Amino acid sequence: MQSALVTIVVVPRERFSIAPHSLESIYQHTTGPFELVCVDGASPRAVRRWLDQAAAQYGFTLLRSEQYLMPNQARNIGLAEVRTKYVVFIDNDVIVWPGWLEALVECAEETGAWVVGPVVCIGELGEDTIHICHGKLHVIESNGINELDEEMCHINEHYKDIKNKLKRTPCDYVEFHCMLARRDTFERVVVLDEKIKTTREHIDFCLEIEKAKEMVFFEPTSCVTHVPPWYYFSYLGLPYYLLRWNDKWAYESVQHFVRKWGLPDDTQKRLSEWILPHRRAVFDPIEHAFRPALLRRHIGRPFTQFLAAAVEWLLVPLARRKGSASAVLVRTAPDMANSVAQFTNRSVL
Repeated sequence: MQSALVTIVVVPRERFSIAPHSLESIYQHTTGPFELVCVDGASPRAVRRWLDQAAAQYGFTLLRSEQYLMPNQARNIGLAEVRTKYVVFIDNDVIVWPGWLEALVECAEETGAWVVGPVVCIGELGEDTIHICHGKLHVIESNGINELDEEMCHINEHYKDIKNKLKRTPCDYVEFHCMLARRDTFERVVVLDEKIKTTREHIDFCLEIEKAKEMVFFEPTSCVTHVPPWYYFSYLGLPYYLLRWNDKWAYESVQHFVRKWGLPDDTQKRLSEWILPHRRAVFDPIEHAFRPALLRRHIGRPFTQFLAAAVEWLLVPLARRKGSASAVLVRTAPDMANSVAQFTNRSVL
């Protein structure tokens, strides 16, 4: 059998309910040989049972923590198991398209890029609205201070309309929704910074690649779909979702990022424009379900905001305790009878 060049590392992004669809799509739409490591951070019981069965069926390695994990922490846990030339980090809410992996590997082999990203669409299964093709970073000087501006290329366009115009190209960044990297990148100069718990981890990583004077590439013939949380959301996963996007971790992440790269402090802007609206989005269906249409503007929105704040106040402290000390069980499938338990004292907080 042809040996695998790549290991796919699947990690939690912000919820668990879409994970079975994501994994099934990988096995359905990937034709070349690959290894797969799935990192499970305290998923609900039904998802846990499904992952156990899928690991036995497909023969992938399942790494389980009884505590919640932040994305870079989960990626580092999965990365420790990788022995292949390449690793693909993919979030557990991403559905892949046919040919996605082969195109990423081909780009890396032909260009020598350290990192390669696909077209990332966003929406329900089958939608082709583009979330990002690739990113550009612009340094803007304002009053003697350099600010970093991010441009998401082709956002909200439709892939079917522009796919023939897209070209393989070097770029400033791609996102961790789906990202291929050379494994020896992490052995040489680059690490996944666990102090960035919530946001901007993809920018941080790609800046490290630029600092090493290596290339990040965009591959237009590879495509995946990120399914956002307002689709397929189970409120059993709400504690993790609220923890993932809580203000404290977001504040610490942005503060660490701007200090690390010598940038002006834009923490409050990030929290108000992205973190808070995204965190509250999962409460919108409650507003629409319980408030008459004529009252939504005046009562529905304040009610939703009050409910969201109350739930966050109750659940985030509980979720933090569940993420305070991680015991990682390494389970190697399909030989479940010979599973090896490895416990380490890791800290999310």
